[in-house]
Amino acid sequence: MACILLALTLPLMVIVAMAIKWESTGPVFDRRERVGNGGLPFRMLRFRTTVQTPGQSRSNWQTTQIGQFLQSTRIDALPQLFNVLRGEMNITDTAFFH
Repeated sequence: MACILLALTLPLMVIVAMAIKWESTGPVFDRRERVGNGGLPFRMLRFRTTVQTPGQSRSNWQTTQIGQFLQSTRIDALPQLFNVLRGEMNITDTAFFH
C-alpha cells in the first residue's frame, strides 16, 4: 500500500519540495527522532513547515505560509511513507491517518 501511495503522490511531493525551497532556505525535510517497534529509535521524515529566525529557540520557530497549508492538509506527513517502506512505522501510525 505504501508503494502505491508513493507512486501516486510522488509528483505532488516534488512540487511541495520545490515550493519549500522557493519560500525559504534550509532543508526540505524535517527529521525527528522517534521510538519505533521494540524501543528502537528512528528518524521520522516530514516536510519542513517552519523556519527559524536568528537567535530563537525551536519553540519559537515560525510556520511558513506553505507550511500552514501543508499542516492543514496533512501533506507534510507524506514523506513518512518512506519510513513505512523501511519498516520503521506502520502505515496506520502515519500522521495522515490520524
